[in-house]
Amino acid sequence: MKIAITGASGRAGSRITAELARRGHIVTAIARNPEKIAALPNVTAKKGDVHDEAGLAALWAGHDAAISSVHFTASDPARLIGAAKDSGVGRYLVVGGAGSLEVAPGVRLVTTPNFPAQYKAEATKGAEYLDLLRQEKDLNWTFLSPSALFVEGERTGKFRLGTDQLLTGTDGKSWISFEDFAVALADEIERPAHIRKRFTVGY
Repeated sequence: MKIAITGASGRAGSRITAELARRGHIVTAIARNPEKIAALPNVTAKKGDVHDEAGLAALWAGHDAAISSVHFTASDPARLIGAAKDSGVGRYLVVGGAGSLEVAPGVRLVTTPNFPAQYKAEATKGAEYLDLLRQEKDLNWTFLSPSALFVEGERTGKFRLGTDQLLTGTDGKSWISFEDFAVALADEIERPAHIRKRFTVGY
């Protein structure tokens, strides 16, 4: 498939780009500084600005899927959604956050007392992004939330999927590696199972 990814030089974006390339997809890797994108087979690096709605739409046009892997506080969800709609892309997938996941019925992680203050703005904006997507009637979107800890690690290919609830292991830890998150996202692109839905991945 032809897949565009914005934020391709980031920690999650670079792993997603590598995973898609590994599977033989044709990838347009977009970043503010395209020289930071690793050279990989079937990957074309391009310069793009998340605040340039028309420019993004043009970069995404002609692809089977577009992925947004950018910080919520450094972008405008409405512009990104607008670009996805204007591009005519088949699917729009968002690297989400864990803050909007529920820890109890109707209780989002970001609203709990022990949620780290330094991540609150980003998590709150991510939750708003998800709420905006849920209002979309025409866009074919999917929002994938990582677990609470989203860290560098290994590609094991072994993880669990969930929907709107935070996944926690038997040890009480909620985490996923960037590498396995990329596997879950690539699987979703190849075998769609969460159309116009949010899902989550964790160990």
